[in-house]
Amino acid sequence: MHRYIDFHQLEVGESLPALRKGPITKTQLVRYAGASGDFNPLHTDDSTAQKAGMKGVIAQGPLIMGFVGQAITQWVPKRQLKRFKVRFMGMTFPGDMITVRATVTEKKYEGNTLKIVCDTVAQDQNGEVKLSGQFEAFVTK
Repeated sequence: MHRYIDFHQLEVGESLPALRKGPITKTQLVRYAGASGDFNPLHTDDSTAQKAGMKGVIAQGPLIMGFVGQAITQWVPKRQLKRFKVRFMGMTFPGDMITVRATVTEKKYEGNTLKIVCDTVAQDQNGEVKLSGQFEAFVTK
């Protein structure tokens, strides 16, 4: 059985355990393209990406969003997740290591339910933010 975060014990400002992913590989980008149907050559072909002014292929933003979703569902059961939003902030390249973090920003009881709001961020090994976001969950007592 999976152990989720006990949000009843956390206070506003506390951090959740980080999720680390990577390094990102070109094979992973090609596989994600096939799974998602996003065959934009910027994600699979270095020469196309270089012609567009990048150093090479870039990861699909929704792949990084998926990493954040994976972290969230390790912290809270999916059935309790009520909202998840993100903003894409930077490009992710093969070789990047991604770390997903979250901080509790709101915690309040509404009857028998605890409403939790957390800010999330996905950063590479250099601290560059690739995605920022927020999720809201309702945890029962």
